[in-house]
Amino acid sequence: MIQTVNSIPAFDLKQQYNAIEEEVSAAVLEVLASGGYIGGSIVAGLEQQLADYIEVNECISCNSGTDALYLALRAYGIGVGDEVITTSFTFIATSEVISAVGAKPVFVDINEATFNLDLQQVATAITPQTKAIIPVHLFGQPVDMTELMGIAKVHNLVVIEDCAQSTGAMWGEKLVGSIGHVGCFSFYPTKNLGGCGDGGAITTNDGEIAAKIRMLKNHGQKDRYYYEEVGVNSRLDAIQAAVLQIKLRYLDTWNQQRKGIASRYQSYLSQLPNIITPHELGGG
Repeated sequence: MIQTVNSIPAFDLKQQYNAIEEEVSAAVLEVLASGGYIGGSIVAGLEQQLADYIEVNECISCNSGTDALYLALRAYGIGVGDEVITTSFTFIATSEVISAVGAKPVFVDINEATFNLDLQQVATAITPQTKAIIPVHLFGQPVDMTELMGIAKVHNLVVIEDCAQSTGAMWGEKLVGSIGHVGCFSFYPTKNLGGCGDGGAITTNDGEIAAKIRMLKNHGQKDRYYYEEVGVNSRLDAIQAAVLQIKLRYLDTWNQQRKGIASRYQSYLSQLPNIITPHELGGG
C-alpha cells in the first residue's frame, strides 16, 4: 500500500508572523498613525541597528537586494569596459546588476563541496579589465573571505559581498557584510531577515562610498533639488523598517533554529544510499 506524504513547505511566512503578530501589528499601526512613511526616524533607526549588528560604520537602506548590488557598483564607478567576476550559481540579480551598469559579468564555477565561488578559478579569471568581485554567500555559508580578500588586495579589486541569503552568518570572528568593501543585503520576505515586502541595505566602513550611495539612491541629489548625477529612486519605506526592527531582534534565534532543522535533515539523509548531503562549514 502506497502511503501519501503531504509536502512540507520550505518556509512558512504565516507561521513566523503568528509568532510575532502583536509586535508587528502595533509597529505598523504606529507608522500609519505617524504619517511618516518614507525615511524618518524609523528608517534611520533600522540603519543604525543593522550597522551595530554587522559591526560596521555605515548602513544605507534601499528598496531591494538587487538595488543594493546596483548601487554598490555605481558608487565604485564600475561601468562600460569593466569586468566583474562572480559565481555561475546564483539568482539572476547578481549578474543582472553588472550588465545594468554596462560592465561585463565574468562567471567562474563553484566549489563542488560548498557551492560557493571556486577561488582558484577566480584568480585565473582576473584580467586588466577586472574591477570587482561579487562573492555570493550561498545558503547562509560564507565564501572563504580570508583568501578572497587576499586575492583582491594583490590585484586592487573591489569586493562586493552578496549577503542576500546570509544575514548573521560569520567568517571567522566577523559577520558577512563587514569583511569586503561593501555588503549587500536583501529583505525579501523569504530571506532569513525578511520584511513584509521588498527591501535591502548596503553596509560599509567607507564613509565616502556611503555618502555616494545615499546620493545615488535618492535621484542623485545630495541637497534637495540639487542633482549631482543621474541616480535612482531606491528608498526603504518606514513600514518595512518597523517590521525589520522587530525581526532583527529574533534573527540569531531563528538562525539557530534553521541550523537545528538542517542538522536533522543531514542526520537522516546521510543514512540513505546514494545520497550526498551538503557540506557544512564550521563556525557561524
